[in-house]
Amino acid sequence: MKPLIILLAVLIGLFVLIVVGLKIKPAAFPPYPQQSQAMETVPLPADLPAPVERFYHTVYGERVPVVKSVVATGRAIVRAIANVALPARFVFVYTPGKNYRHYFEATIFGLPIMKVNEGYLDGKSFFESPMGTYHDDPNNNQAADLGLWAESGWFPAIYVTDPRVRWEPVDDHTALLRVPFEDKSETFTVRFDPETGLIDVMEAMRYRNPGDKAKILWITQGKGDQTLPGSPIQASGSATWLDQGTPWAEFTIEEIRYNVDVSDYIYSRGQ
Repeated sequence: MKPLIILLAVLIGLFVLIVVGLKIKPAAFPPYPQQSQAMETVPLPADLPAPVERFYHTVYGERVPVVKSVVATGRAIVRAIANVALPARFVFVYTPGKNYRHYFEATIFGLPIMKVNEGYLDGKSFFESPMGTYHDDPNNNQAADLGLWAESGWFPAIYVTDPRVRWEPVDDHTALLRVPFEDKSETFTVRFDPETGLIDVMEAMRYRNPGDKAKILWITQGKGDQTLPGSPIQASGSATWLDQGTPWAEFTIEEIRYNVDVSDYIYSRGQ
């Protein structure tokens, strides 16, 4: 019995150690060294659906900025391994409406145990991780394109400054957002908070894995009270697959830079 008791004690000790390790946040990546650059503005378009117009008046007023690039750093919770909530840190780089790349590190005791590079560059997706690697997969291209447009909710001026994007009315608190993908379009159902007027939820049908035959409803949602600097937009957001019911990831932007030079940085890997 004594060896069994010792083994049980060791297992309990390891479990407690892991739980403690998962409570420790990693140090944030340093912010992008270049400061945000001045952004030109353009008039808010006329004839937007009512909840969309209210949203843009709340966020920007009568004029919206022309956002040409974004670098965001922050921390996250991701459930990439056996649905365990892993603390993580990330760098997201965008040329809105065109390209993005993500780099994040899942950690324990603040130390990286998994590094992931993924993105959508020049119409082709990539995913590089210990769990697998693939490039220019048709399903992932569609998923990555939706990711590009959903994450643009952190800098939503692109939804009215990109001429390829269309808004269509549904009701007082809902609108459809049509975004380009290859030679066709994809559609988000966008639900606005009746009290704040801000975007609450975006929903779209998305492929989850290469080789999947059917799309699954994918839901992104703003979370918490923390907002981006100088903006009412929530700094935190989650992503959920309908069939899973709980978010597989929750990201919080802590530093953000606009209209900086990312011409080489967006094609690199890592931090």
